[in-house]
Amino acid sequence: MNNAIEHPIDSSIDLRKNIGQNETLLEVKNLQKYFPIQKGILRKTVGWVKAVDDISFNIKAGETLGLVGESGCGKTTTGRCILRLERPSGGEVNFYPNGVKTPVNQQTIKPLKKDMQIIFQDPYSSLDPRLTIERIIAEPLMAHGMKSKSEVHDRVAQLLKSVGLSTEHMKRFPHEFSGGQRQRVGIARALALN
Repeated sequence: MNNAIEHPIDSSIDLRKNIGQNETLLEVKNLQKYFPIQKGILRKTVGWVKAVDDISFNIKAGETLGLVGESGCGKTTTGRCILRLERPSGGEVNFYPNGVKTPVNQQTIKPLKKDMQIIFQDPYSSLDPRLTIERIIAEPLMAHGMKSKSEVHDRVAQLLKSVGLSTEHMKRFPHEFSGGQRQRVGIARALALN
């Protein structure tokens, strides 16, 4: 007897539909992020913490890249710099939606966020405990212009189903879920703009 559960998300995503199989989706060149070390009453900069120092990689269609390292080595900072949640100290990030090179910067990032999202390792700390799951998943939709409450509600229901959760979960709060279910909520939120 086969107990495997097929989720709609498993069969609906085709990362190669608009670009060739071997074409680059994301290019990171010599990325740097330095944080100042400040001392004294005047907060004079006396040095720099090199959180990310000269990292480069490419991700092609269909590839998955895992950043692995000890705590504090710059994995999260790298992701935050790519998404411009942190301003890099140096380097270059290019995204290739539909095969067209688009430099990632403060001016271009908003439309690119539909294709680039962070899924946090610890979903509980990234979910506001005061908000329902529906509101958590709806936030990026509303921030990017979806105004109709019924449209937002329908999209949230669709996203929950796509990650294997029921629409009955919409009115619950993060503490009411298991770790795996919270991770699914984080994935649904990341897919909201896709």
